[in-house]
Amino acid sequence: MALTLSLLYRGPLSSCNYDCGYCPFAKRRETAAELARDRTALGRFVDWVAARPAADRLGVLFTPWGEALTRRWYQGALARLSQLPQVTRAAAQTNLACGLGWVAACDRAKLALWATFHPGQVARQRFLAKCLRLYALGIRFSVGVVGLREHFADIAALRRELPGDVYLWVNAYKDRPDYYAPGEAEWLTGVDPLFPVNNVRHPSLGRPCRAGHSAVSVDGDGTVRRCHFIREPIGNLYNPDFEGVLAERLCTNATCGCHIGYVHLDELGLYPVFGDGVLERVPASRIWEGNAGRMPLPLAH
Repeated sequence: MALTLSLLYRGPLSSCNYDCGYCPFAKRRETAAELARDRTALGRFVDWVAARPAADRLGVLFTPWGEALTRRWYQGALARLSQLPQVTRAAAQTNLACGLGWVAACDRAKLALWATFHPGQVARQRFLAKCLRLYALGIRFSVGVVGLREHFADIAALRRELPGDVYLWVNAYKDRPDYYAPGEAEWLTGVDPLFPVNNVRHPSLGRPCRAGHSAVSVDGDGTVRRCHFIREPIGNLYNPDFEGVLAERLCTNATCGCHIGYVHLDELGLYPVFGDGVLERVPASRIWEGNAGRMPLPLAH
């Protein structure tokens, strides 16, 4: 029987070329040996996918701790994965700091990118130019920003400057309770209609979730977990009986507040919202059109 599964791969890579204050891996450097270990682990994972039956339907999303696409082996991995018949989507989270020449080797119908803009780390026009290049190449992608107050002007400008059919999502800043003043969350919802879904930690304990059944997290050693946020392993990808560990399970965490986790919670009903764009965070319909980018900026607080 063919396997239908989303694989969220996170190898040992944890270095990044940016130094965002809210990220623990900002500007971390890795040794040559650490990078070699990551490259070997990624190669093993891609070889496993390539060895699967052609009838499988596998989606892959790279969710690195750092920035992966500045590394050639991740670019090559996406190119190879996108060309495999059993792969339905080859996607990655990225800050788009990489060059884009490698895209030419990919099946553009399967490649997708989850691109995050980091104001203060890169000029908006430089980031936008990368987005417009992807758009011209016909690459499927979403664009996102952390919803900090100091980012509001850039969020508004980016919404105006991106093509209207490109989804701009906003990750709520949840490190400080009640961070948003009156009117601010409403303004962000005008940009991203799904912002209210991201702006809460969803009760998840004992709730049914697709994680562990049709979506799993995989690390560099092949350890499989339901998702990135539940540390208990359920198996190993490279064991011959791997498929036997896939089963519907209830969540064991009290809450879930990250898109790559809560999108799989059954009761939120987000699979129909995203359709085949779950991995790259692209809704199935243009739910953001209408007021997006037309609302005036909220008053500074």
